[in-house]
Amino acid sequence: MTKQLKRFENKVALVTGGRSGIGQAIARRLRDEGATVITAQRGKDEEFDWIEADFSDSDSSERIVKEVIARTGQLDVVINNAGMMQEASIEEMSVEDWQRNLSVNLTAPFLLIQAALPYLRQTKGSIVNTGSTEGLAANPQHAAYCASKAGLHGLTRSVAVDHGHEGIRCNAVAPGWIDTELNIDMIANNSDAEAFRRDIASIHPVGRTGSPEEVAALVAFLAADEAGFITGQVYTVDGGRMTKLSHP
Repeated sequence: MTKQLKRFENKVALVTGGRSGIGQAIARRLRDEGATVITAQRGKDEEFDWIEADFSDSDSSERIVKEVIARTGQLDVVINNAGMMQEASIEEMSVEDWQRNLSVNLTAPFLLIQAALPYLRQTKGSIVNTGSTEGLAANPQHAAYCASKAGLHGLTRSVAVDHGHEGIRCNAVAPGWIDTELNIDMIANNSDAEAFRRDIASIHPVGRTGSPEEVAALVAFLAADEAGFITGQVYTVDGGRMTKLSHP
């Protein structure tokens, strides 16, 4: 049996959107490796210490960071995972909906990083942002989501460049199709769930979709001190989907 790593002992990690899906898997991985974990999202987290948060509200980020410091006295790891997706064509999407998508997926991480920087300087901390393969390519009717995730990838690089000299690292992961509850339910509600599941698996060279735990494993590595020479990178976690060309 592999010995459990303890890369985050005596460290405090903030995980936004940590109550479910990829965020929950990240929170669990960091906790299992020794971190004190606080999650931030709408609604109660039954598993972790948590903070109520509405990431469409520009005042939330500073309040969250101050609350983490009030509870723990330090901040070592910031995981910007909370996000939203709204399907609409460019012609159908209102400016208000466009702005809300960008507020949650891009402006909130920017503000959270901004608020966290004074404390991350003290701990030589790290930031990992949850981007998306849709920050690199696009699915239909996802203009706001794609734009916000591409922006988050750019923000990742900028933070790395501007604050690397202070010992602060910033990276991102770009997950593809991951078996979150939302995606599993979407498959189950399809008129031919088995065929849909086979079709989804077939577009991945590894022959399957991914798990939240597989994303969490990479996030934990990037957040850990052993990744100390890695910053400003966006790591695709997609089972090879983005690498595979369509026929012919």
